[in-house]
Amino acid sequence: MTTRRVAALVALGAVLLAASYPPFPLPFLSFVALTPAVLLLSQAAASADPRRAFRWGFWSGLAAQALVLYWMVVALWHFTPLSALGYLATIAVLAVWTGVAFWLTVRVRIALPRVPLWVVFPVVWTAVEWVIGHQGDIRFPWLGLGTSLADARVLVQWADIAGARGVTLWVAWCNVILVEAFLAQRATRNAQRLTLLRHLAPVLLSILLAFGYGKWRVATLPIRDVGVVALIQPNEGSIVDKRERGEDSVVAKLVAMTERAITTAKPSLVLWPEAALPYYLQNRPAWDSLLARLARNASTPIFTGGLYAVFYGPNAYDYFNAAFFVDSTGQWRPYPVYAKHYLVPIVERVPFVPPRWFGGLRFFGGFGRGRELPVYATALGRFGTLICYESAFEDLPRRYRRAGADFLVNITNDAWFGRTTAPYQHASHLVLRAIETRMGVARAANSGISEFVDPLGRAYATTRLETEAIVIDTLRTTDVRTLYVRLGDWVGLACVLVTIGFVAVLLQHWWTSRSPRSPVPSPQSPPL
Repeated sequence: MTTRRVAALVALGAVLLAASYPPFPLPFLSFVALTPAVLLLSQAAASADPRRAFRWGFWSGLAAQALVLYWMVVALWHFTPLSALGYLATIAVLAVWTGVAFWLTVRVRIALPRVPLWVVFPVVWTAVEWVIGHQGDIRFPWLGLGTSLADARVLVQWADIAGARGVTLWVAWCNVILVEAFLAQRATRNAQRLTLLRHLAPVLLSILLAFGYGKWRVATLPIRDVGVVALIQPNEGSIVDKRERGEDSVVAKLVAMTERAITTAKPSLVLWPEAALPYYLQNRPAWDSLLARLARNASTPIFTGGLYAVFYGPNAYDYFNAAFFVDSTGQWRPYPVYAKHYLVPIVERVPFVPPRWFGGLRFFGGFGRGRELPVYATALGRFGTLICYESAFEDLPRRYRRAGADFLVNITNDAWFGRTTAPYQHASHLVLRAIETRMGVARAANSGISEFVDPLGRAYATTRLETEAIVIDTLRTTDVRTLYVRLGDWVGLACVLVTIGFVAVLLQHWWTSRSPRSPVPSPQSPPL
């Protein structure tokens, strides 16, 4: 394969993959987004060249992630040029994992030629996606392949059985089958239509089954109204913007918007976004009094994001990106403070090293990592919290559901993203989380997108970006406990275990090839 053709396939794959995610309403592209990668893999496997496969995989991953995550530079550049380094590091790490997936796929095909590509590649791809979401301080499971179908909600209803990674496995499999159908058609000169249909039949059947299950679930899922919730979207920009405008004025604006919401319709819960309180609530008694009076006068609980610190001694402390529940009597101290579990690498938590080494650098974070998973009780029911991009992690909603939560609250501050694709990508994760757990979600975002998501993954009362808004609507949920909630990410774990088995076979082959062999005896000379 020529260099020009490889470059064309890499570029085509990057464009298809980027366009399959929101805000582009083209979810059908998911079924062909990996076909250029599969063509490259097929060529590398045919030539039995794993090194070439790694190179092609690396460049494919780099190009795709560069397009999908371009917003990391565009949105954050005006805060710090160091965002470019974070962007390059992120896409490079993800590209290495794509290269590893290509290399391992070709290695397995060489060692186990009877195992077809449509088995090996989807399993390895899904396993690598699982690893990316579990790699310690640099975990960044932003937009798994399954999430690309967030706009095709009927087709992903079966995520309540297999989760988002089940959808990833299926979509990757469809891509391989389509490529094999194409290659088979090219190789067959007679009865081409029959050959193509025979190869495409499994994909068409799987889509039909997914569609049928989705339609059945939409028609039969017992959804119930939880109650009226108010979402406050102040559009106050980033924390830096808030401090420049004056912290007290920011809080005053939130209070005024909440009072309007309470006057308009008596909500049973009011949600403020992530970091709505631009400083430590413990150190602002005036804010404490203001919140208490507001909640008490309206007899309405308020849930808000802010900063929180825990002191272990005179000079020992941790600080957290946190959320506070203020009950209808104005009290928050009797309740556990939720501290964010999954921190954005670099910005919120410098990976691998003590964060305070970078205390003098702006936007290098040293936030502490939360451990508790509180479920808050209200008149509406019990809810669990996701702060910001924790919505990309499937385990937290599942654990909340198992702990008795009736619905989810997601508070976020997407003002950093500006008018890029990132806010739409960010919100799409909640579609899968709602379907996996069959819980409704209320999302309050500082600058948008604020919205509700029902247990079928359908968003409603959605706001526009960079606008001030008060959203009041009825939150809906179910009491269904899904198979996914009971079993967890069983598809992802199964793919990891199968991939480990592949690696074990490769190690056995490698060890056998290095083992010394007994010398072959020379033939005896015939007797005279």
